[in-house]
Amino acid sequence: MQKIIILDFGSQTTQLIGRRVRELDTFCEILPYNKFPADDPDVIGVILSGSPFSVYDPEAFKIDLSQLRGRYPILGICYGAQFMSHTLGGRVEPAPSREYGRQNLSFIDTDNPLLRAFEMGSQVWMSHGDTITAIPEGFHCIASTESVKYAAYWSGDSIWGVQFHPEVFHSTQGSLLLKNFVVDICGSRQEWSAASFVDTTVAELKSQLGNDRVILGLSGGVDSSVAAVLISRAIGDRLTCIFVDHGMLRKNEFHDVLHDYECLGLNVRGVDASEKFFADLAGITDPEQKRKIIGRDFVEVFNAEAKKVEGARWLGQGTIYPDRIESLNITGKVIKSHHNVGGLPKEMNLQLCEPLKWLFKDEVRRVGRQLGMPEHLITRHPFPGPGLAVRILGDITPERVRILQEADDIYIRAMRDYVCEDGERLYDKVWQAGAILLATVRSVGVMGDERTYEHPVALRAVTSTDAMTADWAHLPYDFLARVSTDIINHVRGVNRVCYDISSKPPATIEWE
Repeated sequence: MQKIIILDFGSQTTQLIGRRVRELDTFCEILPYNKFPADDPDVIGVILSGSPFSVYDPEAFKIDLSQLRGRYPILGICYGAQFMSHTLGGRVEPAPSREYGRQNLSFIDTDNPLLRAFEMGSQVWMSHGDTITAIPEGFHCIASTESVKYAAYWSGDSIWGVQFHPEVFHSTQGSLLLKNFVVDICGSRQEWSAASFVDTTVAELKSQLGNDRVILGLSGGVDSSVAAVLISRAIGDRLTCIFVDHGMLRKNEFHDVLHDYECLGLNVRGVDASEKFFADLAGITDPEQKRKIIGRDFVEVFNAEAKKVEGARWLGQGTIYPDRIESLNITGKVIKSHHNVGGLPKEMNLQLCEPLKWLFKDEVRRVGRQLGMPEHLITRHPFPGPGLAVRILGDITPERVRILQEADDIYIRAMRDYVCEDGERLYDKVWQAGAILLATVRSVGVMGDERTYEHPVALRAVTSTDAMTADWAHLPYDFLARVSTDIINHVRGVNRVCYDISSKPPATIEWE
């Protein structure tokens, strides 16, 4: 299948470039800047991402452009554009002031195929400290802003560079630019779709798995659910799903999710292991240690249950593309350990089956709909593998989990019930939402005529397209007021409700 290769130089928006390319029904693969697949016959074009580095930084990531130039159309974005210009004989210098935010194109060469159908004054988003002050010989300026002369450039041998970010929402015609590059310049046949993915993947799974048995750990989330249905389509009841309750699921989730899976015709075993998890988490407050303990215990419980499945040779997982990229950045530094990534215990002696490993979250949902899965499973917000353990600041106890379950249930139910003026549910406008218990904090309150000294709950809701960046959701005041009142009135142990208005970056979506 045709593909665009995106070489990652460390930008926070590299995955967003990938999503935009996929939205054009074109497969793409994000690779570290120095891992270009030189012998892949399916590559039709290359995109160089942005980077936190300056081209003059001694640690800046560099590649040999000769392996790309003349073989593929190349689009450099921000650092990618500066790197190509600098390497090929242009000049890059520190900007008089950091060029960041919205700007408008004051000159556009609309005859150039990259900018075809662009409108004069089109808004773009800049984010760089250096700027191109001279382009290489034989190159041509094709777009400028009032302060950035070389906002975009082109050379006759299929090299384009833009100093703005077409992948972000604030570049209003960014999607058009990427379409011009991917479809018109690179010649994508736009073959990537949910239907084609299902047909191809089911056929590949049948070939890969043969008559083998597969076990899969279900979480209740859309990723593992879609993975399970895909594998079940390929091998039927030779798939055994295991749903482990670590005691930190949402209220009634264990029962509700098991019922959903049974309705899907999946072969599911439910395991209540909450006592073990609570015992091993007692007194633990460090968030990374919590994750590691939960991951270790999950493997132990899962392994014990998996041994009861005779002849299993494969472990199915709902790992998606961002999971594999986010856990390690290209410098090799761990950002946050991910529950789906990190290898299998040797004693399990199972091969890994990850049918969704190339998909972004929105693509997983489209595949779920293609498979005919119920909408409430498909639209379910992402939920962390460690569950409410990473939404409780402080050590984990059954009572604290109970408090958070009640508060979270009130919040999420209210979000599902609230219908906005446009007729859409508030829940469907939000990427992810949940309550956080600040168990390490107490605040004074008054209920009736009595003084209280209890915990605050923080509400979190974000809008996003891929979770790599996220903005806090501007929830209606009347909704927040009602939820706050309901939580304080009905959840013993809580006397204050706050709303988190932090975006990612600099904050993360989860608190721990």
